Amino acid sequence: MVYNTHQREIAAPASEVGPLIDSLAGKNDRLWPRSEWPAMRLNGPLGVGAAGGHGPVRYFVTAYEPGRRIEFQFTSPSGFNGHHSFTATSLTDTLTLLRHELSMSPSGTAKLTWPLFFRPMHDALIEESLDRAENEFGSSPGAAHRRSLWTKILRAPFSARMTRK
Repeated sequence: MVYNTHQREIAAPASEVGPLIDSLAGKNDRLWPRSEWPAMRLNGPLGVGAAGGHGPVRYFVTAYEPGRRIEFQFTSPSGFNGHHSFTATSLTDTLTLLRHELSMSPSGTAKLTWPLFFRPMHDALIEESLDRAENEFGSSPGAAHRRSLWTKILRAPFSARMTRK
């Protein structure tokens, strides 16, 4: 079983942080680091049943509470049996916990591809997403996740393609 969590305390009320989740996959997405990673795209508006993904990862929305939570069920890659979610939880009137959770039971080739390829890429992408959230509210001006050497090596072939677009 894989349980992977990333979170940040954002110095803003949940009523202001929650809309970051609501912007996912939209034209004005304020949470996903799409300038550095494949954009999250869905086949319709953000809501239960919308399907899509980013890069080779595919999923559909299984739960959505506007301004608070969204959950996606994986459909690919093969062997990704589980889900991932973003939640915004009020800690105080001016502090919100923004959390991303991934829970899955990898099978087949995913037992190798998750730890060797997908996990380092996932971890970097989500940390950069949380950096965007912090920077949005000035919680940590200039917050920037530092990619590991392994992540830089894995990204190299994809980065070249993204800069040619």
